[in-house]
Amino acid sequence: MRILLIEDDEALGSAVREHVASDGHAVDWVERLADADASIRAALYDLILLDLMLPDGRGVEFLRRRRASGDTTPVIILTARDQISDRIEGLNAGADDYLVKPFDLSELTARVA
Repeated sequence: MRILLIEDDEALGSAVREHVASDGHAVDWVERLADADASIRAALYDLILLDLMLPDGRGVEFLRRRRASGDTTPVIILTARDQISDRIEGLNAGADDYLVKPFDLSELTARVA
């Protein structure tokens, strides 16, 4: 599976990329939404792992734009935003799953599978 990881935290991004890659997936990691847009134009992804708070915008707005354009790529939100209202907003924006940081990497593996 080819996965796009959109995460601006260096330590978490590196850990997620290494872990998901060790499960046999190809992972492209970007830290900004502008780079995510460029990656999506250049490649087809089977899954997007999306942080919500990024240096150049909100991940939920990025997700809404993707869904409005007809993109049905599965999206798992990875975020520290743990309020029920945040979860509802993410799922209503089109996320397929929502995982609150900090999370165990084995739980991410189960959700990716």
